[in-house]
Formats: sequence, C-alpha cells, structure tokens
Amino acid sequence: MQSNIEKQKSDRIFRKFAQVILWLLGLWLGVELLCRLIAEALWFAEVDFQAAFWIRLFTQLGLWTIALFSVSFLLFNLNIAERHRYPAPNSSFPEPRKSPVPTNYPTKYKMEDDRLSFSLGLRWLLTFTIGLTLLVGLLLFHYATVAFNYWQPNVDVTAVSTTIPAHFDGAYVWKNWRNYSNLQLIFLPVVSLLIIIKARIVLKAIAILISFSLGMVLSAQWIKFLEYFQAQSFRITDPLFNRDIGFYIFGLPIWELLEFWLIGLFGFAFVAVALIYLLSGNSLSEGKFPGFNKAQQNHLLLLGGAVMLCVAYSYWLRRYELLYSTQGVVYGASFTDVTVQLPIYTLLSLLAIAIAFLLLWRSIFPEAAKLRKNQQGKRSRYFFVSTGALLLFLSLFVSSLIFPEVVQKLVVQPNEVSRERPFIENNIRLTRQAFQLDKVEVETFNPQGGLTATDIANNDQTIRNIRLWDTRPLLDTNRQLQQFRPYYRFPSANIDRYTLATTLPKETEKRQVILAARELDYQEVPEPAKTWVNKHLVYTHGYGFTMSPVNITAPGGLPYYFVKDIGTVTNSGNLQTSDPLIRYSIPTSNPRIYYGEISDTYVMTNTKIKEFDYPSGDENVYNTYDGLGGITIGDGWQKWVFAKYLNDWQMLLTGNITEQTKVLFRRNINERVRAIAPFLNYDRAPYLVVTDNPQEPEIANNTKNHLYWIIDAYTTSDRYPYSDPGENKFNYIRNSVKVVVDAYNGDVNFYVADPDDPIIKSLSAIFPKMFQPLYAMPAPLRTHIRYPIDIYSIQSERLLAYHMTDPRVFYNREDLWQIPTEIYGGKPQSVQPYYLIMKLPTAREEEFILLLPFTPTARTNLIAWLAGRSDGQEYGNLLLYQFPKQQLVFGPEQIEALINQDPVISQQISLWNRQGSKAIQGNLLIIPIERSLLYVEPLYLEAEQNSVPTLVRVIVAYENRIVMAETLEQALNAIFQPKQPTTAPIVRPVETVPSESVQ
Repeated sequence: MQSNIEKQKSDRIFRKFAQVILWLLGLWLGVELLCRLIAEALWFAEVDFQAAFWIRLFTQLGLWTIALFSVSFLLFNLNIAERHRYPAPNSSFPEPRKSPVPTNYPTKYKMEDDRLSFSLGLRWLLTFTIGLTLLVGLLLFHYATVAFNYWQPNVDVTAVSTTIPAHFDGAYVWKNWRNYSNLQLIFLPVVSLLIIIKARIVLKAIAILISFSLGMVLSAQWIKFLEYFQAQSFRITDPLFNRDIGFYIFGLPIWELLEFWLIGLFGFAFVAVALIYLLSGNSLSEGKFPGFNKAQQNHLLLLGGAVMLCVAYSYWLRRYELLYSTQGVVYGASFTDVTVQLPIYTLLSLLAIAIAFLLLWRSIFPEAAKLRKNQQGKRSRYFFVSTGALLLFLSLFVSSLIFPEVVQKLVVQPNEVSRERPFIENNIRLTRQAFQLDKVEVETFNPQGGLTATDIANNDQTIRNIRLWDTRPLLDTNRQLQQFRPYYRFPSANIDRYTLATTLPKETEKRQVILAARELDYQEVPEPAKTWVNKHLVYTHGYGFTMSPVNITAPGGLPYYFVKDIGTVTNSGNLQTSDPLIRYSIPTSNPRIYYGEISDTYVMTNTKIKEFDYPSGDENVYNTYDGLGGITIGDGWQKWVFAKYLNDWQMLLTGNITEQTKVLFRRNINERVRAIAPFLNYDRAPYLVVTDNPQEPEIANNTKNHLYWIIDAYTTSDRYPYSDPGENKFNYIRNSVKVVVDAYNGDVNFYVADPDDPIIKSLSAIFPKMFQPLYAMPAPLRTHIRYPIDIYSIQSERLLAYHMTDPRVFYNREDLWQIPTEIYGGKPQSVQPYYLIMKLPTAREEEFILLLPFTPTARTNLIAWLAGRSDGQEYGNLLLYQFPKQQLVFGPEQIEALINQDPVISQQISLWNRQGSKAIQGNLLIIPIERSLLYVEPLYLEAEQNSVPTLVRVIVAYENRIVMAETLEQALNAIFQPKQPTTAPIVRPVETVPSESVQ
C-alpha cells in the first residue's frame, strides 16, 4: 500500500514538473515571437514599409488558421471513430464458433446482419491494414518533405515561396520513392509498425504533423493568395481553353494549393478512420474483422464521398495542367494530350463526382440503397450503378496510363510534323510572348568592309570607349593596390557610363568606366582584433570606391584611375581624383558605405566608442555616424528586445550604449531588399552609382550622400501556358522593377520600370505605397539604369531556338544557334554579354548597349548579334541584327584561331608564358562600326604569385588583317593608316679613299 502511495506521489511530482517545463517552454517561445515581432515591426518602420509588413503578417496568420481548422477536423473525425469502434473483447463473454457476429462484444455493439458490411479474415485483414498504414506513411512523408523545404530555422516573417508544392498522386509517390528510397525503406515500416501497436495515439500525432505541414506550406504562399484577389488580365487567351492568361498566373496556383490541402485533409481522415475501425476490438489478435457496423459505414461513406470529390477536383485541374505537359515534341499540350488525355481526365472527373454522389446517397439514405439482395434474390439497382461506375472509373484510370502511349507511338510519331504543327505554333508564339522575344526588332546587318581611317575618326566616341580592361583583372589589381588594409575588399566591379566634363569643344562626353566599391569585410580583421566592440561598434563601414576608364592604361600597363585612394593628398578623407574635371564631374565627399554587398554584421552607432573611418598613414581617423538609417534603441526596453532578437546578450552588459545609440542591421543590400519584397527575383549583380541626388537630404555640415546601389528586380511565373522554361524555374519574366538602395542611409525605393506587366500591376494594388513610377526616380539616377545582364542572358538563351518562327523549321532544328566560345586565361569559355558605347547602324548617336554574338550550331561563323538598349526612350528595347547566311562573317572562335596561329603573336605569348608569369587573353569584343565589324582583344600579363595584371598588348583584327600593338591607337593606325610611299633609293659608287688618309 505504501508503495502505491509513493508511486502516486511521484506521479504528481512528475506531472507538476512537466507542467513547469511546458510553461517555461511556452514562455520562452512567447518571448521569442514577441521580440521578433517587435524588432521586425520597428525595422519595417525604419525603411518606411510598415504597411507591407502588417499586410503580410495578417495574411500569414489568416492562412495559419487553416492549420488549426485542419487539426480540429482530423481530431474530430478520429474522436468519432474512437466512439464507434469495437471495444476490446471481454473474456467473460465466450465466443460461439459459428456465429457471424462475435458475441463477446457488448450488446449495444451487436448489429443485425443486414447492418454489417463484409467481414475480413486474417489474410485480407493484414493486407488492408498494412496497405493503409503504408499509405498513411506515404502521406506523412510527402507532406513532411514538402514542409521541410519551407522550413525556416529562425521564424522569418519575411519568408515567401512562389513554388506550388506537388500534389499527392501515384506518379509523385514513385518519383519520391526513387529519390528517397533508403530513407523511405526505414521510415515507412517504422510508421506502419507504430500505427499497428498504438493506432489512436500515433494517428493523432500524425494528424497534428500533417496539419502543421499544411499550415506552413500555405502560409509561405501568402503572396499567391493576395495576388489572387488582385488578379489582372493579360488580355491574351490560351489556345486550348480560351481562358485569359491571368487565370493561369493568378488563379490556377490557388486552385492547386486548395487541392494540395483537401487531398491531405480528407485523404488522411478517411485512411486513419478506416484503420481505427479495422484495428478495433483486437481484430488482429482475434484473426478476424466482423465488418463495419452502420455508424462506421456512414462515417466512412461520408469521408469516402469527400475523397472522391477531391479526386474529381484533382482531375479537373489536370486538364489545365496539360498546358505545361512535357510529353510531346514541344513544351505544352500536344496532339496526344488534347485528343486523348484531355477527354479521359474530363470523364474521370465526372465519374468521380458520380461515385461521390453515390457514396453520399448511400450514407444519407441507407434504406434506399441497400446492398443486400431483394426478395427475388436479385441485386439492387444501387449495387449495379455503383459497381459499374467504379469499374468504369478504374478502366479509365488504367487507360490514362496506357492509351496515350499507344496513340503517341502508333498515330502521332509516324506523322509527327503534321499532327503536332498547331501545337508547335502555340509553343513558339507563347514562349516568345513570355520572354518578350516577340518585341525584338530584327534587321539585317550586311558587313560591307571598306572601313577607313576617316570612319574610325567619325566614330571616335565608340573607339574611345572600347573596353580593354575586364572586371576580373581590374579587381585583381584593385586588391593589390587599393585595399590598403586587409579588412577592405572589392567584392565586385561593374561597368557603367558617366557624363564627364572635358576641355574639348564639347562641354561633356560620355565615358564607359568600371566602378568598384571598397567595402569592409570583418572576416578579414586580424584575429587578435576580433572583439565584440570592434565587430559591432568600431568596424562599421567601408570607405570609397575606384573608378577606371575602360580604355586607358597608366604607365607600366596598370589601370588608370579617375578616382582612387583615400585622401592621400589632402588628408581630408576625400578620394583622390585624376584631375579637376573629374573632381567636378564625380562627387567624392562622404563616400562611406554602411550598406553594401558584404555587410553581414549588425552594428551600433552613436555609442561612446568612435567608429573607424579610414586609415591615414600610420594612424586611423574616426567618425560618428550621422545618417538617417538605423533604429534608436537607447537604454530602455528596445535594448532588451534587440538583445533577444539578435541573440547577443552583450548588448545588455556593455556600458557603451547611450540614449542616441542606433542599431543598423540587414545591411547587406541583397538581404535588405529581399526582406521587404521577397516575392520579386533579384539580379545577381547590384551596381554602385555615384551621383548627385537633388532629393537627398543634407546629413551634416552641408554634406550629402552620393553613393547608391541599383538592383534590377524581376517578376516571374512558372504558369504561362505553352511557354518553354528551358533550364529556368520559370517560363515568364519581366524586368519590372528598379530598386535603389542608399549606401549611407539605407533607404530603399522600388520603381516600376514595366508598368504594362500584369504581375507588377497586381503587386502595386496589394502594396499601393511600395512601388513608385519610374519617372519618380531622381533624374541623375535614372541616367544610370541599364538593360540588366540576367534577363538579357535568359532571353538570349531562349532566342537560340525561338528566333525560328516557322513550325517545320523549328521541328527540324534547321537554324539552331549557339553562344560562341572564346579563350580567356588559356581556357575556353562561353562569350559573356558585354556593355559597349557605340552607334547602332540605325541610330543617330552613340548609346550604351549590351551585346552578345551568336553562331550557328556546329559552325563558328557569326550569324547574328543581339543588342539590349539602355538609354533614354530606347531603354528596354532589343535589337537583333542577322548576318547574311551566304556570306562568311568571322565568329569569335575563328578570330581566336587566327590570333593563336599567327607566328609572331603566338611566339610572343609563349615567351611571356614562362615560369613565374602567364599571359591572359581577355574578352574578345566584336565592335560594330558603320557597316563593318572590328575585333579587339586585350592581352594581360600577370605573375603566378601576388598577381597584379598589367595590360601589355592590344590585338585588333579587321577582315584578313591582325595587328598586335602596345596600345589600341597604335593597332588601329597600323591597320587603317595608309602606308607612306617610300622614295626610290639612290645608288651611286663610293669613291675609294687612300688608306693613308684614313689614318
């Protein structure tokens, strides 16, 4: 007795201890969520996008209620199943051997014979039980796998996903099995065994897990739901269902998410309830299941009807998903999909509705749809109707797997061109629309040759902006000559154009330059100096930038700098400029970079510790941040909130915080813009712009910030009908937004560059204060927007095949193009798009363009080049110049071959490639001038250790002439300057001089 009392006492202590642990855990989670919510709200208020934050948060919370509904629905059905299940047999009630209904069940569970469904012996009972438990395991594995892909280790309210999860079907299960076979081989038997041992507890736990997974997946798709309610018309219809494209972009993803949720909800509920009934009454140990009683039958029939409605809904959606089929000769619905698969899916959907109606009818009106024989021994009409519908459904299901393959091989393939022609036309037309290839202007470029020195002089601005310095060797040189301290770093360099003052008769000229930001990389701070104070209070920002013209070299072959160093002359912190005209054109005051590409630490400013500003000789100069960025934390509750949010408790222990102290976090510009607008895709190459912005407020001492980052943002979708995505995850893209980030204050502004894009129209309606028209961008910044490389590369890749608009030519791939290769650093690589200031053959003046050449497949001659325009009213236009196919135009590979087989050039390169150094052939540029093509390739020399690349030669090729010289001017003169005629030599005898006179 004493032991029982002690056991009860220990149980009470354990329960109280468990309750305390749970309360503490709940309190910790509550504090974590509250601090994160407050910190995020304050940060969004700092960047002036607080409304967008609350819209997002409330939408996600609303979608999480679906998870609460799901778990309530599933637990409700499981509780009903527990109420109606057979109880465990009582040993005091002996079981008659031949009774169809076990008498060991209590009287209240005894049913009349006509109320019981068929009974199951041990063999079939085990088969159904194992099959259903494995199905539960597959459901759990599928939804848990999908949720795991959405999992954020830290609760991130800025998270978003635009990828619709795959629905649960046989094809996906098989694919999943092949990808995760080892994991599933362990996972599925374990889940199956746990369900058999502890069905009720395990099934309830799985119900909670699946509901949590559903909530996580749906809440991550919050932007899709908001776009659905702000759907916009594309004013284009698909060729199969004649529905507006907006239905597929905005509507279909929501219907697919609804399918994902309903299949998981009703599918698991039906299987779990069936398992509880099958395993009730110790049926496995007894070796027999007596059959489902009336209450159980009604429950299963209701859930079964709901499952069949979900199946009907799923097949109806698959009709639209045929527009993304990959089974035909091209992407999108093919002949087989339209003539075979579409009718089968339609019939399967209608039959599933009929079966669902029969199941629900049987549940609601059981007497009118008895399964037993009537008095004449004949089956009821309901039996024949339901059995026929089920058999027809199964036969159609099997046909959907076999019949399309038969039709494809026997009907389509022998006449593929004629059968697939209209579908190829659909694919070409809609792919070109989705990637804006239908807006490309196509013209013929017929190289005429005959380029003269006069033509070169008339195109002086193009010649003066030929890029001899590539970003890679320039960055290597910067890292050796301009970093000054190990913790400074140049993460990237970008090409842009600037209007500079000049002493020439023209007051200004447009010059192409390479700009690189000098950022602070805390990881490179010496280990002894890596203290908490240095990390968060001292090393807070980068300083300055370098600007180099693309076509000029300094003595010794090094890059020439318009802007470099840090105040080496004036010792004032201003950057050094090459001459007063550059100083007049390029503002260099206040070049501090608090927000950049590698600014990954949070910092605190206006503390008792001065911030490191820049090195000056053997000493350092210090400064205090006076910008508008950051959140004031002072010495109150905000400090506690951010200490928990940033998981840095030293914020509470330090004595360096004042009432004016600010915390600056999310200083990485890529992370910053993604936190505000995670539903956009961003270009991989943000670029720094130096300019005077008249709208920039004065910070202190009448100084303004002059450094800004511009990031190109894209709206994308993978739901554009018939559009072939290629290697991309999307099949629709627009460069709809230009993002400007203030490098000093951290302000972020989104400007709409493509107001005709329906997706950005939808987003603008959702977030009316987030997006501004492009004309609202300050004019000095607007002159630096450019055609972005990422979308240009994607369009160029799609253009390789989709420049062909004739279906037969496309089918035969008769005119397929490729991106040529070039030699860079002794290794072949694909030619990369490059910016160029040049005058197009159809233009009146030079402009800043992005250019890429194309060659035919399996050949190396030039076939076309694509120009992306960036200036003025022509911004965003693509111009494709095609070369005559009957005329040979040298491609990059052919020019590279001519260069490398030239005996003088190859000998000189081999001489430089001696031990300790190597020659690097830079990018081969194709420069259109007038109606001719000029080929220019720089040649660099670098050491194998501590490389400082120098430009040693410039190679110019024109028609059949190749020249290598020390400068571009010399090379051009050698090709285009006419040779001066030499006078005939005068030959006359030399008089003999006596030897004595010589002495």
